[in-house]
Amino acid sequence: MQKFYLENLYLKVTISEAGAELESVLAKENGNQYLWNADETYWKRTAPVLFPIVGSLKDGSFNVDGKSYPMSQHGFARDMNFRMVKQADGSKILFRLDYTADTLKRYPYKFALEIEYALKGYKLTTTWRVINMDNKEIHFQIGGHPAFVCPINKKDKQSQYFLNFNTDKNLEYSLLNSKGLVESEGNVLVNDGGLVAIDEHMFDKDALIFEGKQADKVSLCKPDGMAYITVSFDAPLFGIWSPAGKGAPFICIEPWYGRADKESFSGDINDRDYDNVLAVGETFEASYAMEIEV
Repeated sequence: MQKFYLENLYLKVTISEAGAELESVLAKENGNQYLWNADETYWKRTAPVLFPIVGSLKDGSFNVDGKSYPMSQHGFARDMNFRMVKQADGSKILFRLDYTADTLKRYPYKFALEIEYALKGYKLTTTWRVINMDNKEIHFQIGGHPAFVCPINKKDKQSQYFLNFNTDKNLEYSLLNSKGLVESEGNVLVNDGGLVAIDEHMFDKDALIFEGKQADKVSLCKPDGMAYITVSFDAPLFGIWSPAGKGAPFICIEPWYGRADKESFSGDINDRDYDNVLAVGETFEASYAMEIEV
């Protein structure tokens, strides 16, 4: 697979044409790699884009106008090759995925998906654009799934680290069942002065899903409470995840414009929670940023 690079005085970023997926964010000053390396022992991905769904579907499919379309968790974009369409001065790069005859069989909408990465100082911004190329409105979800090395220092243990949310309130979260569907809502995460200890059992029930814009910045913090990476976003919800029971040395901070179905869900795609609708000729745009502290 072809690789592409962004680079400045502080960071070197690697992106693959496969899924237009971030593969590496390397800090030059300390030599630290901040993204997970996709070791299949724990998880074979690094930072996939989730499109045209986020999470799992009830019964593994969605309905459009009474017709059923099977789709696996998180959609198909992460498994397709994107085309690099523009690059500028090593600081910005744009990828594009267009609908095909195959995608139309699985997802009956004509679309284009653009993913742009922009590097400035220690900050990397990811921007998504979904473009309606159809003669009807289209429905979709989209989200990020970046996995960050944790612990960042090999001598540390993950259980010594913290999550930091930019709120002093406790947070409510939902959990998933064994089929990846939302089954348990209203769980409380006690937020002690903004810091939440990362417990080895935190992800026993898969991802923690935070709805209602309870925070728009989430940091991973070292044992001294100092942040080493911060993810900022304006998404309506976000997830925090690491594989259950594996001791995986990474934590995902995931801004989402969509979510898995509830156990009780029934209906067409337009009835799904967090359904995004685009009229003919319209473009949806959203972004999130990760910022490194060295």
